Amino acid sequence: MTLISHIFIAVWLVYLWATMRYSVQMFQQNSYRVERYNRWLKQSGEWRMHPNVVAVLSAILFKVALHGATLAIFGAWMLVIAIAEFSIKYKLPVVYTMRVKRLIATRLLLSFAIVALVHIYAVEYTLTAMMLLTLDYWTIIANAINKPLEASITRWYYNDAKRKLRSMPNLKIIGITGSFGKTSTKHFLYRILSERYNVVMTPGNFNTTLGVVRTIREHLKPHHEVFIVEMGAKQRGDIKEICDLVNPQMGIITSVGEMHLETFGSIEGVAQTKFELIEALPADGIGVVNIDSEAARRYISENNLNVMTYGIERKDAQYRAVDVTYSEIETRFAVEHNGARDDNYATHILGRGNILNITAALAIAEAMGIGVEARRRAVRQIEQVEHRLSMRRQGGITVLDDAYNSNPTGAKMALEVLSGFATEGARYVVTPGFVEMGAKQYENNRAFGADIAASRADRVYVVNEVNRTAICEGLRDGGYPEERIATVASFAEAMAELQPRLRTGDVVLYENDLPDSFK
Repeated sequence: MTLISHIFIAVWLVYLWATMRYSVQMFQQNSYRVERYNRWLKQSGEWRMHPNVVAVLSAILFKVALHGATLAIFGAWMLVIAIAEFSIKYKLPVVYTMRVKRLIATRLLLSFAIVALVHIYAVEYTLTAMMLLTLDYWTIIANAINKPLEASITRWYYNDAKRKLRSMPNLKIIGITGSFGKTSTKHFLYRILSERYNVVMTPGNFNTTLGVVRTIREHLKPHHEVFIVEMGAKQRGDIKEICDLVNPQMGIITSVGEMHLETFGSIEGVAQTKFELIEALPADGIGVVNIDSEAARRYISENNLNVMTYGIERKDAQYRAVDVTYSEIETRFAVEHNGARDDNYATHILGRGNILNITAALAIAEAMGIGVEARRRAVRQIEQVEHRLSMRRQGGITVLDDAYNSNPTGAKMALEVLSGFATEGARYVVTPGFVEMGAKQYENNRAFGADIAASRADRVYVVNEVNRTAICEGLRDGGYPEERIATVASFAEAMAELQPRLRTGDVVLYENDLPDSFK
C-alpha cells in the first residue's frame, strides 16, 4: 500500500469517529434503550444521511484503486466533514461516562473490523454498502457485545447503593414524579425542608435508576436526614424500578399528562406508571397528588386511593392555594388545608404552575413538622429553577425562560405570565412546540398555536420543522396575522432574526427547547 493509501485509511477512521459520536450521543439520550434508539433512527432517517453515503463512496473508491490524487481529494473532503462534525456544539453533548467510553471502544473495534474486511479481503461492493449504510446500527451491536459486562457493573453499583441505604434506617425518603413539574417541586421541597432537616436531592436530571444509584453512592452522606428522589419514566415499570431501590415513605405526583405517549400508549398508561410511586408506599406512607390534573383525579377515584390531594382550581383539594395575586415583584397567595387557612405566602417565582408546585411541597412540609412561619420564610427565599419559567434581565430586555418545558398545561401557564407581564414593550414567543406525544402531538401543537394567537404575543418564532405545520395552523385558526409568524430552522436562526428587533422593555418567552434528536 502507498503512503496516500495509508493516509486515506487514517482519515477514514477519523471520519468514522467523528460521525460515530452523534450516534453514541443519541443512544445515551435514549437511555441506552435499544427500542428507543431504533425508533429514533427510523423516525429521523439518520442512517440515510451523508456520513454513511460518504463512507460507502470512500470504500468503493479505495477498492477500485483509483489514482492517488483522487484518493487525496476525497480524503480531504472527508477530513473537512470530520472537522465540521467535531465543531458542532450540541445542546446535550455526549457525557463521557465509563459506560460510554466502553461503548465507543467497542464501536471503534467494530469499525476496524469493517475496514479490515473491506480493504484486506475480497468483499462484494453490495455487501460493503449494506454494512456501511447500517453504520448507526453498529452502536446497537456494540451495546449487545458489552451487555454482560455492563449488567455485571450495574448490578454491583445497585447493590452498593442498596447497602448504603440499609446503613441509614432513619433516612426519610420522598419520591417525586409526574409528567411535568417534578424538578421544580423537588427544588421547592428541598428549600422548605432545609428549614429543619439536613436534606439531599437527586441533582439535575438524575431521575433514572442509574442516576439515583449514582446520587446515593456519590452524594448521600451519613448526616443526611431526608433524601428527595426525582423519578422519571418513559415506559411502564420505570418508577417501580426506582421505588424498589429506595423504598420511599412519602411520594408526590405532580401531574399526569400526555408526555411520552409513544411509549406509554395512552393517558391511562401514563397514570398507571406515575402511580407506581403511590403503590410502593408503606401502609403508613403519605401520598400527595395534584387533582387539578384530570387524569390523576380520575385514577384516584377509579382505584379508591387514600392520598392527600392538592390543587388550585379544584375546590375539593385537601391542600389548596387560594387568592393568588401577581405584582411586578412577587406572587402572593394563601393556603387552605384541614379546615385552616395560612395567609401571607409570598414568592418571586413566576406562574400559577409554580404556585401549584409550591403547594405540594408545603403539604409534605407540614406533614414533616415544619411550622407555618418557617414555611413562609422558606417560600419567600425560594430561588428560581433555571429554564423552568425563570426570569432574567438582559439589559432592558426581560427573558422568560421556559426552555425545559414540554407540555400543554405548563405552556399555557407561561403564556398567561407573558400576557400579564407589565410592560409597554413588545412580547415575543420562541418555540418548537411539544414532542413525544404520539397521536396527540399534532392536535396539541395546533391548540398551542391557537393559545399563542389568543395571547398578547406580538411576534412568534416557530423553531424547527417537527411541529411547524401544526403550530402555524393553530395560529392562523386563531386569527394571528401571517406577517407576524416567522418560521426558522433553529434557535440560533431565531436569535439572529430577533436580536435586531429587541428594544428596552421587550419580553421574550422561550417555550421549550428540543434536544438534538429532533430536527
